[in-house]
Amino acid sequence: MRKIESQMNAAIQANKNWSSGNTQVVTNMGVSTVYLHGNKIALIDDTSLTLFDGGWQSTTTKSRLNALCTEFCVVGEGVFQKDFAWYVRQFVGAVNGKNVYKTVDFCSGYVFA
Repeated sequence: MRKIESQMNAAIQANKNWSSGNTQVVTNMGVSTVYLHGNKIALIDDTSLTLFDGGWQSTTTKSRLNALCTEFCVVGEGVFQKDFAWYVRQFVGAVNGKNVYKTVDFCSGYVFA
């Protein structure tokens, strides 16, 4: 994880506004909104993480979203790309002690609850 992404996650955990380079966290009444180049890419509250692509399915956007998933989701959940299309890997349960995931198409506004 990049240093800027660690700082972004720390700001969200601390419910603080933060900005560095192209990334900004704005926190209001316990809800943190993450912006990349001024485009909203995530909303985080006490019970969910909502992911957006901000109109740009870039490597940097995907990296920020995966940093958020690492911090606020089940281990192994995240966003990945295959054949130029984005997908979400979501935890669905465990079988014989091994985590089971499903893959779904990424859509802006995808919610991890």
